[in-house]
Amino acid sequence: MRRIGQVVGLRAEMREEYLRLHSTVWPEVEQMITQCGIRNYTIFVMDGMLFSYYEYVGDDYDADMARIAADPVSQRWWTFTDPCQERLPGTAEGKMWRELPEIWHLD
Repeated sequence: MRRIGQVVGLRAEMREEYLRLHSTVWPEVEQMITQCGIRNYTIFVMDGMLFSYYEYVGDDYDADMARIAADPVSQRWWTFTDPCQERLPGTAEGKMWRELPEIWHLD
């Protein structure tokens, strides 16, 4: 199992829209996430920042992330969520969320 933590900026003027969207995430989006080995997915909000945490239980993380990225329903979902977000300095090219290095964990 791999733990993933990520951050992205949240545009102040889009905060309520982002919260509204996530009050009713499309079932097809949730199904694709689950099919690609993601579990325990949580998004937190603080001021102008979003923090996500999830656990990956699959065998090929890059392939599963590519599968999500190629999914037409997920792509449509992102047309609504991406404008609410703001990439942070240091985010990998082509990514919206910046992945955080794990430095400590306790089971």
